[in-house]
Amino acid sequence: MQVPQDGEDIASQPWYHGPLSRQKAEALLQQDGDFLVRASGSRGGHPVISCRWRGSALHFEVLRVALRPRPGRPTTLFQLEDERFPSLPALVRSYVTGQRPLSQATGAVASRLVARQRPIRRSLSEDTLLDSPAQIEPLRARKWSDSQPAGLEHMGRSREGLSGPGASAVPLSALPRTGSDPVLLTTPAPLGSIADSLRASDGQLHAKAPNKPPRTPSLMLPDASGRPPTYCELVPRVPSAQRTPAGHSCPEPEAPWWEAEEEEEEDEENRCFSRPQAEVSFCPPDNPFCMLGPQNRPLEPEVLRTLRGLFLEHHPGSTALHLLLVDCQATGLLGVTKAQRDAMGVASGLELLTLPHGRRLRLELLERHEALALAGALAVLGCAGPLEERAAALRGLVELALALRPGAAGDLPGLAAVMSALLMPQVSRLERTWRQLRRSHTEAALAFEQELKPLMRALDEGAGPCDPGEVALPHVAPAVRLLEGEELPGPLDESCERLLRTLHGARQMARDAPRFRKAAAGRLRGFRPDPELREALTTGFVRRLLWGSRGAGAPRAARLEKFQRVLSVLSQRLEPDG
Repeated sequence: MQVPQDGEDIASQPWYHGPLSRQKAEALLQQDGDFLVRASGSRGGHPVISCRWRGSALHFEVLRVALRPRPGRPTTLFQLEDERFPSLPALVRSYVTGQRPLSQATGAVASRLVARQRPIRRSLSEDTLLDSPAQIEPLRARKWSDSQPAGLEHMGRSREGLSGPGASAVPLSALPRTGSDPVLLTTPAPLGSIADSLRASDGQLHAKAPNKPPRTPSLMLPDASGRPPTYCELVPRVPSAQRTPAGHSCPEPEAPWWEAEEEEEEDEENRCFSRPQAEVSFCPPDNPFCMLGPQNRPLEPEVLRTLRGLFLEHHPGSTALHLLLVDCQATGLLGVTKAQRDAMGVASGLELLTLPHGRRLRLELLERHEALALAGALAVLGCAGPLEERAAALRGLVELALALRPGAAGDLPGLAAVMSALLMPQVSRLERTWRQLRRSHTEAALAFEQELKPLMRALDEGAGPCDPGEVALPHVAPAVRLLEGEELPGPLDESCERLLRTLHGARQMARDAPRFRKAAAGRLRGFRPDPELREALTTGFVRRLLWGSRGAGAPRAARLEKFQRVLSVLSQRLEPDG
């Protein structure tokens, strides 16, 4: 099938449906090979290829790679798997005309486009996301509004009066910021209410728009989407839509908690020692989950299918950042409140887990590690389909481990959980599955044997990389197990050396906690997580998913023993002995 090459404008492509929810996209995909491209609301408008394959609707996020502007070269590349393209239509043409799998893990092939039935109501945010910057210029020429009083008359006009023939229907609420033009994210207040609130001094604006916006926002507009509010530079000190009294400005939009700057520490001479009040937990209580009801059974099939599609929709690098974010919160590296610092007597969970009153945190980290490892093993052992499906699941875990390693995301607790899943006896005994991995995904198999396994062995022995510039979150499992009384394996002399290395690493980890915090915040700067994927990686969600709402409250040892038996049965069914 030939994909139309009528220019590179995304709106001219029949397979592009604009903003479309996942549920509506799946309803349009009827047969294997049907595909469409949509702007995902949960991913900030990023393009997603939705395709039906083997009776299931799959969703693949297209990554955008920003380049330094250079003459004659695109400023953005679009990537699916490992190959990059100068435009989204070029990417779709390559995969459809060549009948190439959208991902090696699923083998899904897009062969039949699902054409849209109605014109797209495109917003300019989609133009800047998917197309070339040249499309922005006509809209700037229309001068919807500017920083001068003369531009106020345009606020009351309808779009029909301002758009010319062939112009896109652009909602007023989506104009992007270009230069010193204002940002309008919601419908502005009526012209009469703004004009009446103007004072004589308000009309004395510069003849030329200012180069930079003022530090203090002057007009705060409500956002029905629930996102942090933004400001508008139309008129200085105009009351906002919430009727804020004149002369009072609204605060700047707050950054996510993982990007907020840490409070400056007090001077050592002015700081007073405070006795720890109680053990602190960084694992949030089991609040209602979006994908789980108040009462759920273990391993509900519908939830597992949703999770499978959710993980396939995200690139391993994106999943690694989601896991880093949740691990940093569970370890108490980021997001620690002042009340928690006062209660535990230290500033970070990396320090707390080395102290006697950090036992609750140590137990939570052990349970998190074990639950994530069991969930990773289940991702492989739960594949009851063809052999290639299990090999693809193994490849996905290996790629996630590579994205978590030092120098990448640098999330060593996440790396340890994924490697524990791959090295679990119920998974490692699947000889035919591993043989298929080496045959179909040779690079992943070599990376696992030659890079990941030696790295994990060194980390467990306390000899792996631990520099905060290379690592965002250190490997805490050896120190936690040691402080909880677990014996070290191996001969006595080797055990003593390992004991000393582990204790030295724990002291160094606590001392370097501020540097690890800085490294983790740097990797997460600008990151906007998917709420569903972030929820799916929390300890409480994984515990409820594996053991159900009733079993999640059972003793930890009993839960682990029971689930190990479940994994052994699944492994035997996939590849019986003999």
